[in-house]
Amino acid sequence: MTNGSAPTTSDTSRGNARRHPPGTRAGADREPGPGTGTGRPPTLDDVARAAGVGRGTASRVLNGSPHVSLSARSAVLAAVRDLAYVPNAAARALVRRRTDAVALVVTESDERIFGEPYFAAAVRGIGRRLGEAGLQLVLVMARPGGDEGAAQTAQSFLTDQHVDGVLLLSLHAEDPLPELLESRGVPTVCGGSPATTRPRTVVDADNLGGGRSAVQHLVATGRRRLAVLAGPQDMSSGRDRLAGALDAAAEARCPRDAVALAYGDYSEESGRRAMAEVLAAGPPPDGVFAASDLMAVGALRVLREAGLRVPHDVGLVGFDDSPVCRHTDPELTSVHQPVARMGRLMAEVLLARIAGDDVPTETVLPTRLVVRGSA
Repeated sequence: MTNGSAPTTSDTSRGNARRHPPGTRAGADREPGPGTGTGRPPTLDDVARAAGVGRGTASRVLNGSPHVSLSARSAVLAAVRDLAYVPNAAARALVRRRTDAVALVVTESDERIFGEPYFAAAVRGIGRRLGEAGLQLVLVMARPGGDEGAAQTAQSFLTDQHVDGVLLLSLHAEDPLPELLESRGVPTVCGGSPATTRPRTVVDADNLGGGRSAVQHLVATGRRRLAVLAGPQDMSSGRDRLAGALDAAAEARCPRDAVALAYGDYSEESGRRAMAEVLAAGPPPDGVFAASDLMAVGALRVLREAGLRVPHDVGLVGFDDSPVCRHTDPELTSVHQPVARMGRLMAEVLLARIAGDDVPTETVLPTRLVVRGSA
């Protein structure tokens, strides 16, 4: 069949008279795309032939180059639409040396990652910013002190060019990932840091100031027998919140050894155990600072079981200002940390590192006390 001729009898009998895309010749030496009945995906060469342009021009259009005439761009886009062409993302990634994916590594148990509001807020902030930049988010869960083989698999995945960069959350002491990733040239940003090291790029909340403001509020409301239910001491957040609380107690002339201390891991159950430990050790406190809202919820339950009223007998302050604060009775006074904003900022800093830009070594976001009914 040649241009301008009627379909042959055999073509008509099959009911699929062949149409030639604009810019091609009938009988040209080509394999047509799926719109012409071949059953194989169309290629960039098919698009170029259909548009009547060179392969390089078609490639520049698909990669968003401004150095293409309006007519050529229109022809290429029309051919893409007519042929239902889908660019080969893997091939483009090889050329650009980019995967358009970022890994978020959370070093906590599955129960905590999916059960605590902190992680949901952080992922929301990270995901929205990466989505705006056209990048995919890959979640990698690494249990602290967990299976060594699984940890090695995660490390290999993160350093073998599967992702353009890595975000690390909930880092514990002796975690090798920050140093390993930096040594292999993988752009990395940490949300907080282990208690023993300081990674190259950190985004965090002012945990020291938050712990201080919590105890200052308890003292300002007349509390003198203080207890602190501290977070994990292998994390900078746990150590800083405790240090800030003890600083405020010292400023109020409450000696450190007069402050009742117990430790948890930010979970509700650990808060319950810590509060029970404090009550078993001596006279009940009249002011309690818990290093997370969930720890405060666990403490509230134990205080009630002991017949102590909040806030009449005991003032209680948490940390996070998570949604759970508005569902306790009384509603929980808590230190607000901007978790979603912190996640978004982590993503922004990582994008800058991926682009080769200079970024601050540490960015600390302010916290503030939100007063409700518990203290």
